[in-house]
Amino acid sequence: MKKIRAAVIGCGNISVMHLDSVNALDEVRLVGVCDIKKDKVQAVAESYSTSAYTDYREMFKKEKPDAVHLCLPHYLHTAVACDAFRAGIHVLSEKPMSIRYDEAVEAVELAEQLGVLYGVIFQCRYNTPSMLVKERITDGRLGAVRCGRSVLTWCRSDNYYSSSDWKGTWDKEGGGVIIDQAIHSLDLANWFIDSTPVKVQSSLHNRKHKIMTVEDSAEGLIEYENGCIFGFYAMNNYSVDEPIEIRLVCENGTVRLSYDEAVINYNDGTVETVTNSPQKIVSYSGGKSYWGTQHAVQINQFYQAVAGLEPLQISGREALKIQKIICDIYNNNDVRDRYVGCV
Repeated sequence: MKKIRAAVIGCGNISVMHLDSVNALDEVRLVGVCDIKKDKVQAVAESYSTSAYTDYREMFKKEKPDAVHLCLPHYLHTAVACDAFRAGIHVLSEKPMSIRYDEAVEAVELAEQLGVLYGVIFQCRYNTPSMLVKERITDGRLGAVRCGRSVLTWCRSDNYYSSSDWKGTWDKEGGGVIIDQAIHSLDLANWFIDSTPVKVQSSLHNRKHKIMTVEDSAEGLIEYENGCIFGFYAMNNYSVDEPIEIRLVCENGTVRLSYDEAVINYNDGTVETVTNSPQKIVSYSGGKSYWGTQHAVQINQFYQAVAGLEPLQISGREALKIQKIICDIYNNNDVRDRYVGCV
């Protein structure tokens, strides 16, 4: 059976999650990696026994990949994705799909018009606790979510931002703690609630960081069409990365969820608990603990869809839901005048 030809664009920290996952799949062959930093891309290419490029368009022409993974600064995601679509290439993009909602919509529509797949990474949906909570909401045992909240308290020092040439900027990252860290918990909550947001209120501030102007603290409230109310708080001025916590009040019980554990207390007095089971596809050669281990599961699902064996689960169309919320958070707060991206 002919192997699917894959390439990775962007050789930063997150790329190892994609490179190792691709290499672990028998039906996929890594044919190239690309980065504008020549020394970096050559080192990665040598490590993975593949070809190195500094121009992704050249890589498209020479290697003719069936699919590409985008591990780029946020502002480049949709532009490069659209170039890939026009070349007939399927795309799996790291989150967020864009820093602008209108560009994200245009990319989704282009992919659909050209008949290529557009996936967006939200690996936390594949955590065992997340999947159990979603199942219990869907099968009716918990019932619909009535209200909820999420709390994120992490540490991102000035050194974290100074070590990057794009992090902590409005024009390249698109924001701070919301678009980079809290996006996963907000996506999970929105996935659980499964309704259309009708009102988003937010307050964003830079409380402590000196070398960047994006927000390091945020809080807000999201109101949904089905009556659900969801509040959120996120900040990266903490001294450690505390586990993210999501709490839900549902028709038939309550949920306390982190990425590692879920505890469901049903109204009838029964309790259901589950801890996260790491995926068994690959052992990563690097990466950060807060990314979890489920990239490989979503990447495998993407290639099942590329092979035509099952529908794509987290498509660009699906990812537009959280993209709209993220952009509404930035457009409905007191930093809007300083922000010209997420519209």
